[in-house]
Amino acid sequence: MSTSDAQHSADLSAETVSAIAHLARLSLNDTQSAEYAQSLNKILGMMDTLKGINTDGIEPLKSPFDHPQPLREDVVSESNHREQYQAVAPAVQDGLYLVPRVIE
Repeated sequence: MSTSDAQHSADLSAETVSAIAHLARLSLNDTQSAEYAQSLNKILGMMDTLKGINTDGIEPLKSPFDHPQPLREDVVSESNHREQYQAVAPAVQDGLYLVPRVIE
């Protein structure tokens, strides 16, 4: 099977996009499904092109800049306001907000 045959067998159809949208609980009409299928196929085609690039011997890029970016000092800039915030809460225990059980 040639690469063009493999690409055509992997193309997403509007029906496939509609089925995926249904599973994701998204509402798409036929026009939107076709547009998304076309757009996703372009993205998949670009990924296939990128897969074909020979990257042997190329080191990963750590930073796009010649020099590392300076980092700011890691210092506390605000005081702890937990007591004030929790003073208005209906229920607090050990510094945590207590809420009603939702799932049993």
